Amino acid sequence: MSDEATPAQMLGLAAQIVSSYVSKNVVSQGDLPAVIASVRSALSAPGEAQPQRAVANLTPAQIRRSITPDALISFEDGKPYKTLRRHLTIRGITPEAYRAKWGLPSDYPMTCETYSQQRSELALSLGLGKQRRKDRKPKDALAA
Repeated sequence: MSDEATPAQMLGLAAQIVSSYVSKNVVSQGDLPAVIASVRSALSAPGEAQPQRAVANLTPAQIRRSITPDALISFEDGKPYKTLRRHLTIRGITPEAYRAKWGLPSDYPMTCETYSQQRSELALSLGLGKQRRKDRKPKDALAA
């Protein structure tokens, strides 16, 4: 008996893997074919290592231009975002992996400056970040 799986068995296995992955992760409709292709290639050649993507060679000027007060320009799709975290999460990338992939410094921001200021002002106006103190009567008033 052969250890090789039939194409039908491979297809069923790939369908189970993709189904499980999609049930636990957010995958856009446009990214689904890439997920399926990735699983299929991993199953067809299990012993072969997947090719690593080369780190992009971005110049310091390109990195500076990607950071504006009102938006951060994503190197993934070239679109502006107030916060990159949400955008990267949808694509299944962590901020650390994004920085490593594009050769960005570890202090590269994930939210734009104005959005951070707006959120900070909102938090302060709601009283967050301040210690709450109970109104206490002076000790002298208790003795009387």
